[in-house]
Amino acid sequence: MTNTTDLLPEGLEDRLPQSAERITTAMRTCLGALDAHGYDRVRPPLLEFESSLAARMQGVQTRTMFRLVDPVSLRTLALRSDITPQIGRIAATSLKDAARPLRLAYCGETALIKASQLNPARGRLQLGAELIGADTLEAAIESVTTAIAALEAAGITGISVDFAMPRLVDTLAATMPDLDADTTAAIRRELDTKDAGGLKAAGGEAFLPLLYATGPIDDALAKLRDFDSEGSLKDQIDKFAEIAKRIGARARVTLDPTERHGFEYQSWFGFTLYAEGLRAAIGRGGTYLIGGTEEPATGFTLYLNALAEIAPQGDARPVVYLLKDHDEAKAAELRAAGWRTKGQLSTDEDARALGCTHVLRGAEVEEL
Repeated sequence: MTNTTDLLPEGLEDRLPQSAERITTAMRTCLGALDAHGYDRVRPPLLEFESSLAARMQGVQTRTMFRLVDPVSLRTLALRSDITPQIGRIAATSLKDAARPLRLAYCGETALIKASQLNPARGRLQLGAELIGADTLEAAIESVTTAIAALEAAGITGISVDFAMPRLVDTLAATMPDLDADTTAAIRRELDTKDAGGLKAAGGEAFLPLLYATGPIDDALAKLRDFDSEGSLKDQIDKFAEIAKRIGARARVTLDPTERHGFEYQSWFGFTLYAEGLRAAIGRGGTYLIGGTEEPATGFTLYLNALAEIAPQGDARPVVYLLKDHDEAKAAELRAAGWRTKGQLSTDEDARALGCTHVLRGAEVEEL
């Protein structure tokens, strides 16, 4: 019978050696790629004041976070569900005088009160990069291509990038003075559900073509240009075409202009990353403003737990069993060459059962 005191909460799990190794390897390779592209790593704390997390990004809902009262300050703390708002705080405070553009990378655990059916995990390892001080076309290109580079470094193949226009309805509504706030909200809601009938009933018949301007980037942008007879979207369309051009053959590029899920604080550009072998998204990013300073920024987040599931597993390293009379210098030489070692603690140990492939007798290595 299972001891119920040892059960973990729903959506949380232990990562055992093989899984933990895959995640660690993916983390190292991705962080290495970000470092190579000039992103400096920072490590914000797991807990912050709730008010600080809520203030830095539009659309961040602290009610989706675990909260508790700090016994020292008697203020409400929140356990982060997203690290990006913390990067915004760092950029606006400790690094407010640093030269822009400021490139920051991060990796850390996050937690959710409730997860989705598609991705039921409530504990997630989040890795990403933020380009602070720019939300231009060039910043968007750098962010997308750097994300792809990180995935490539981890051995991920079959990468797809799905572009989105998180503020599309707002942009169009600004050119339609007859649309009131309630109708605009209804149109936004029906576009979210991709409901053509509901969209017409809500007074958004003019927006119907947007539901069909989806798919491979060239075809989708052509449909979007046909829809945009007034030219209010021309600048964005041109930018999307240029970003896709710069990605080239490194990834498949698609467009879903009305997609807003996961883009609570993004502005003119959002993107979701997918990869062959995984149904759920492997990452997400876009442009945004940092609350409080309204400084523009562009960035992305990769979901390491998901990424590690499909990342190729490296060759197993040899493990040498160190007998009590082994040569210490030889053991150190083997470790420097990439071998793993396990020292003998008692005479009744089974080296093979411990996962060892070799044994070190004195200074001689023998295969088991």
